Amino acid sequence: MKYKLPPNYYFISGSSLERASLVKFMQKTYQELFPEQNFSHLAITVEKYFSAETPLWWVEEKLENAAGNKVGCLWLGNGIDQVKGDRHAHIFLLYVAPEHRRQGLGKSLMQLGEDWAKNRGDRQISLQVFQSNQPAVNLYSQLGFQTQSLWMVKYI
Repeated sequence: MKYKLPPNYYFISGSSLERASLVKFMQKTYQELFPEQNFSHLAITVEKYFSAETPLWWVEEKLENAAGNKVGCLWLGNGIDQVKGDRHAHIFLLYVAPEHRRQGLGKSLMQLGEDWAKNRGDRQISLQVFQSNQPAVNLYSQLGFQTQSLWMVKYI
């Protein structure tokens, strides 16, 4: 499938050598929502879950006379449908830098991930989004995602 990216952008596949970049992008996404929080612990998440079975894609911006600049990423993993028991794709991270948003990069990354999931036989794709992140909630709704459950927390 051909993905619609603006003219100066392209996809590249990530590798296991890019753990530091993945942690950096995870920290950026959470820092936007919770600026007062320290997210150094996300390196443990990447160390534990990033593998050859959890693909990573980057969106890079073409720069004149320089290597591409990473401006977005999608990291997928595996989930288990707790009702049916089926394995499915789960989005660990979708991030596009603020100055590159509203150009279709996130939507294209999501289409890439959905195609990956379909090609391996998955029947669904899941994600978790903070209710306060309304732009992301809107994007996921436009792409056909529906609320299946609510994650509830009680601080003690």
